[in-house]
Amino acid sequence: MQPTLSYIENLAREAGAILRAGYEKEHQVNYKGVIDLVTEVDHQSEAFLLEKIQKDFSDHHIFSEESGVIQGNDQHIWYIDPLDGTVNYAHHIPIFCVSIAYASRTGASSAPTAPLSASLILGVVYDPMRDEMFTAERGKGGYLNGRRLSVSTTTELQQSLLVTGFPYNAWDTPQDNFANFVRFGKLSRGVRRLGSAALDLAYVGAGRFDGFWEVALNPWDVAAGGLICEEAGASVTNVEGGDDYISPPQSILATAPGIHARMLEVLHETE
Repeated sequence: MQPTLSYIENLAREAGAILRAGYEKEHQVNYKGVIDLVTEVDHQSEAFLLEKIQKDFSDHHIFSEESGVIQGNDQHIWYIDPLDGTVNYAHHIPIFCVSIAYASRTGASSAPTAPLSASLILGVVYDPMRDEMFTAERGKGGYLNGRRLSVSTTTELQQSLLVTGFPYNAWDTPQDNFANFVRFGKLSRGVRRLGSAALDLAYVGAGRFDGFWEVALNPWDVAAGGLICEEAGASVTNVEGGDDYISPPQSILATAPGIHARMLEVLHETE
């Protein structure tokens, strides 16, 4: 049995209410890395989502940020980020969201080691502070609060506003993304860093940004937002130009179609 888009919307809205209720309160902050935070609200939101999904779809396979992999039938795969933008949230910056995607696949039933051997079918990114619900169903378009989304029509990188993010271990990895940031900053109208990859992608789908790239992520960061971008007409690939932006080594480039090739060129120039 597969979920419906309305089912996932309701999940995201209820999880978003948990985030909104805890916003601007003092939090129990723990560290998954030197600067990679997790709060009790991340866990509360995730616990709610996992309880509901496991009750209604008990045999489904789940990738979730805090709990990791929950083994199940890999014909049905969920990607859950219960609070994307935790650092913002902990600092009382209202840029964060709930991100939920569902994928299905056919073929072998062994648990996937490369998460996207499946086709993304449903995706929701919900911003509870603005009550913005970005949604997509494969083949049926992307929407914001019921309004059809359309990606930017820009064809000039110089006229484009871009957005990106950086890995949590930027100080000790060659994939720190800084060279890309500098180069695109000089070639575009500007580059922003919001701190939530899911919202970055949703904003590309809405035409607010013309392009987003990042070189080190996790599948739950980009599954829902990537589908929303695709359904809004964006070109979405990994930074090598391949279709799979979920499987490791993971990266993503989501842009208005008119600047995708040029952005790929720039990304390869900085290697």
